[in-house]
Amino acid sequence: MEARLKANIWIKAQLRFLDLRCIPAVISRRGDPDAGAIFIKLINGRGQATVLSPGFGRDGERGWTRGTGSEPVPETEADAYLDRQADFDPDIWVLEIEDAKGLYLPEGRIFD
Repeated sequence: MEARLKANIWIKAQLRFLDLRCIPAVISRRGDPDAGAIFIKLINGRGQATVLSPGFGRDGERGWTRGTGSEPVPETEADAYLDRQADFDPDIWVLEIEDAKGLYLPEGRIFD
């Protein structure tokens, strides 16, 4: 069994990482501090966003999937997707990142 960081510690580390790179970010939803699923909303500065959802590769490797599709969607669609996820699991975290330059990449693969 692989050891994992608690959700709130991972979020705090990401906020620190982003702050050091002058990339604005906020926690828009706080979930279970220990094991809540984490979603990342990447806002591109043009009214669009991509939501990265926790996922697994074919070999069981942890990573991310583009929950809202391969192309950015209007922020309202991204928010609706996150609301549906929260209805299904109220313990989720949402980290919103203003990343107009596309500089942020989370740790782990992004599965297409």
